[in-house]
Amino acid sequence: MSDRVDNRPPNERIAAHYRDLIASGAIQAGTLLPSIKTLAQDWEVSTATVEKALGKLRAENLVRGIHGVGTEVIGQPTPLSSGSQRQDRGQRTGSSWGTGERSDSHTASVTAAPEDVAVALGIGRGDQVIRRTRVYRDRHGIVAHSTSWIPGEFVEILPELARAERLKGGTSLDLIARATGRQAVERKHTTAARLATAEDIELLDLEPGTVAAILVLSTTFLDAQKRPVEYGVDLGAPGRTRMDESEMY
Repeated sequence: MSDRVDNRPPNERIAAHYRDLIASGAIQAGTLLPSIKTLAQDWEVSTATVEKALGKLRAENLVRGIHGVGTEVIGQPTPLSSGSQRQDRGQRTGSSWGTGERSDSHTASVTAAPEDVAVALGIGRGDQVIRRTRVYRDRHGIVAHSTSWIPGEFVEILPELARAERLKGGTSLDLIARATGRQAVERKHTTAARLATAEDIELLDLEPGTVAAILVLSTTFLDAQKRPVEYGVDLGAPGRTRMDESEMY
């Protein structure tokens, strides 16, 4: 056992204590934490300090406050999948959804490419692109807000890509491959962390003024000739965890 002194502020220590218990499964989803008054007494801190600690856990979607009842443990959030992982899952199972997930709020439109999208797709800023969005959810709430940007050249061949409804017969990449022969064979990934912007907060259905860190997962899908077929961006909800698995050789 380490003799190192924990110099973190009390609210950080309290939050870390319960975060670890929830992550390990020592405290199960549905469990009520002790009252704020009890926690303040147990930790020998003020109720304001306990409130701050619980606020951190709420922001990470680990607990939620129930009026007149107390603070309920939600559990460890489902890991956040990248666009590549969703594509792989779709090829294996026929669905891009993770365990217990669903998607809704589907939108689609033909619009002018913003600068970052134009760079990713190798087209000119303002050129025509298809923008498809959806929200992934599980029992904890929003997992991610996902946007797919597709070159506008595909809209005449596959008009369904510009319709605000869930696609039938596979993902957009599947449909493009079958219709044009342009199979996505290479992927380029980026993962970045940032404080949520006002737009992020709205898309993730967070309370206005929320201060939280989020993960932004971007993937560019390329065909055999290195031509971009699709560019995807996932905004992960606060508290979600990115997890990768790979074989060792």
